[in-house]
Amino acid sequence: MQQEYEYVTEYNSLPGGYVLLSERYTQPLIIMRHREKSEREEEMCSVGGGFQQLLISKNNADKDSSILDALFSVDNKGISPCSVILQGNSGNGKSFTAQKIMLDWASGNLHREKFDCLIHLKCKDLNHISGEQSLAELLSHNSNLTSDQISQILQKSAEKVLILIDGFDELRFSYSDTSNMPKLSHVCEKAPPEASLKALLRGHILSESFLLVTTRSTATKTLGGLLKNPQRFTEIIGFSEKEVEEYFQRFFQNEELFRKAFECVKANETLITACSIPVICWIICTVMRERFSDGADVTSGLETTTSIYVDFVSTLLEHHCQGLSQSVPILLRSLGQLAERGMLEQQVLFEEKSMHETVSNPAGSPFLCKFLFKRRSRQETMFSFMHLSFQEFFTALYFISLAERDFLDKLTERFHSQTQSYLALYLDEKFPLKYGCPEPHFLPVIQFLCGLSHKEVSSSLEETHNLSVPSFVQAQLEEWILHVSASRDYNFLPFILHCLYELHEKEFVQKAMEAWQELDMSWDPLSRTDCWALLYCLDCCPHFRNLKLNFAAEELKMLQPVLCRTPELELTVQNFSDTDVADLLAALGEGKRLRELRLNSSCLSDESVQQVLNALHKQNNVGGLQIAVKSISADTAHVITDFLQTKAKWEEIRLNVVKWCSDLQNEPSLSEILLKCPHSKASSINVKSFLQAFHSVNCITEESADFNRQVDALLSQLPSVSGLSAINLSVPVLTETWASRILFLVESCPRLAVISFDAGSKGSDGAEWLPGLLMEEGIKLLQESAKRPECIMNIRGFRCSKSSDRCTRHTKQIEELSCNQRVTIEFCGDKCTEDIKFLQYRTRHSCFLPGENKVALPNLC
Repeated sequence: MQQEYEYVTEYNSLPGGYVLLSERYTQPLIIMRHREKSEREEEMCSVGGGFQQLLISKNNADKDSSILDALFSVDNKGISPCSVILQGNSGNGKSFTAQKIMLDWASGNLHREKFDCLIHLKCKDLNHISGEQSLAELLSHNSNLTSDQISQILQKSAEKVLILIDGFDELRFSYSDTSNMPKLSHVCEKAPPEASLKALLRGHILSESFLLVTTRSTATKTLGGLLKNPQRFTEIIGFSEKEVEEYFQRFFQNEELFRKAFECVKANETLITACSIPVICWIICTVMRERFSDGADVTSGLETTTSIYVDFVSTLLEHHCQGLSQSVPILLRSLGQLAERGMLEQQVLFEEKSMHETVSNPAGSPFLCKFLFKRRSRQETMFSFMHLSFQEFFTALYFISLAERDFLDKLTERFHSQTQSYLALYLDEKFPLKYGCPEPHFLPVIQFLCGLSHKEVSSSLEETHNLSVPSFVQAQLEEWILHVSASRDYNFLPFILHCLYELHEKEFVQKAMEAWQELDMSWDPLSRTDCWALLYCLDCCPHFRNLKLNFAAEELKMLQPVLCRTPELELTVQNFSDTDVADLLAALGEGKRLRELRLNSSCLSDESVQQVLNALHKQNNVGGLQIAVKSISADTAHVITDFLQTKAKWEEIRLNVVKWCSDLQNEPSLSEILLKCPHSKASSINVKSFLQAFHSVNCITEESADFNRQVDALLSQLPSVSGLSAINLSVPVLTETWASRILFLVESCPRLAVISFDAGSKGSDGAEWLPGLLMEEGIKLLQESAKRPECIMNIRGFRCSKSSDRCTRHTKQIEELSCNQRVTIEFCGDKCTEDIKFLQYRTRHSCFLPGENKVALPNLC
């Protein structure tokens, strides 16, 4: 018996081919309850990290115990079930789990206190049985025991027997009306198979035995009505990222190949989410193993996300759709119509009564899930696709089945929904999508349409399902992509890169990329998926010259080939640390024009700082640097001073000192100073003294008796900086004392043209900006004091509008209170203007024009 369950035949196995179950099986996450409607919707619409957190939070089957121990454990009411429903979507591993249970029992890896005998019954085999048979005979079909032996075991110790019934949803006979079925009372009594199985499920026969029944959600309600009590509902919800990683490791049995494959998939948010379905893990691993064996470079990825979805649909149609009542094209078209309706109405759950308008037999489709919810005093049944991404895919699949006019009409509505009254003005007669802007929730559909237009994908569809992708689909999409590229609409740039990746047409990618003389993706950090698409597109265009990117340090290794060959760069690297320095140095190489390098959320050692600065010396030009160090030492100051004053290649210097250290408990009383002066005057900055003075200020609180002396000592160094033209201060609150310090700097720094004061401080994570108050006494002093007319003072923060009992620096969440307004007050000589802002709080660097060369050395703690 052990040998029988030790091996599995895969979907693509040749005759006689098999693999060990241990090389494939990874225990999925299992929950022991029904999910709420809101939970379903949240899971359906989540991707990437958010989706992973949802999966992990819901798993409540103890993976340290055996599957059987978990499924039949005593609940919080002290009840142990005699019947367990194990529900799971198509491809989620129900049959694999059943086989693993049988293998563990046969090999002695399960505790046998509860069960002396396990019997495995496959429902799809019952469909081929004709005539009457006893229950004992039915149970012998998948057993090495005879019906007589099974009968003896059941009569002797039925209470120690577990019957595992796999695939209840695959039964072709109906249990909607069982009134005419014979009543059975003994395992040897002959009857039609459906009657014998019903008697077992009901407990009319073997009432003391235990039952574990696997099923798709579409048959759960029927099964629940048949099973004896007490029963328990459980559900396989698939793999989290941890299980996906374990599956890949088992599959490849090679650390290098496993790591390459897993990192490739992990970089794609859509695919890592889809990998919660075990069969998609198998498809991806199979495809990648083939690519590795063909010698393909791993950087070429998986071809496309769409190709994996097409393979998934093909696998389910071939192996999970026996007995379909309609042809495959009709099934796919009806599913596509349902999907489109959901996209238009922005819904992921469909009421049962509305399903039959598009899908004739929703319970028979392996691509749909059925859910039961409590609604007041009754049950409510709803359907959905496995995930929103599948709904988006089937919408795209439906669109390619349309005639050209219908296709264009539908997409035109989605591309021009914001400009309906101007359609006549903005529509190109030949290419109506050209000047449009797709609705945000419709973007994934466009991406899948690009993927379906890929030659290999379209050929596969036509070969396996007789579905052709009309040439006008690709022509229309490419024209729109070229228009967006030519207009250099950076809002769509990441999406365009993903579309190009899905199209996977090298010549067209080159044509589209030529329009972007510069790729500016610096406004928000790129996701791993964005980086992967960018990598592919730039591999198609190896001579691209100008990149402005913002990404996490962990993506440095992935992007290294592209960064190394690009002559002009502006980089913002998030969460940078000492361990990332080697990857950065390899990416920078030599002889570049480095507009700016920002190493955010970093605290580097002196050695790392020296390595980074040495790398910058090797560049043709450096516009700016933002870096952080762990501590201010003599070595740190020496390295920075040498870099600023002797070897830097810029015309002006901005020294930006920011303090946020997790090891200091007090709130920083001076968060940031930014100084601007000509490079020729940089020698007048005593960096070591200045940094140490700044650090001293932030090691004490404002309540300290030494605080004012330390602040005054710091600020008194600034008048000695020759040519100092701008100062930016960030302080938690504008007080009267800080107002007097501002006035001191205006008068004592004769070349000072701009001084900006931001009330606020950085949060504990160093990223979030916490706004602060402008106290009335500070504003009043600035208004009433004499000021140099050639020096502009910009004061930004929140101002309380109450005439009495005003907010103080200790008031919590000042930005949420209606009495506080975000303002910018500008003083220029005797003139004073106040601007009330309703937009997002501006950053501390907003007083400087973009494009200026600068050196920023923040986070020196």
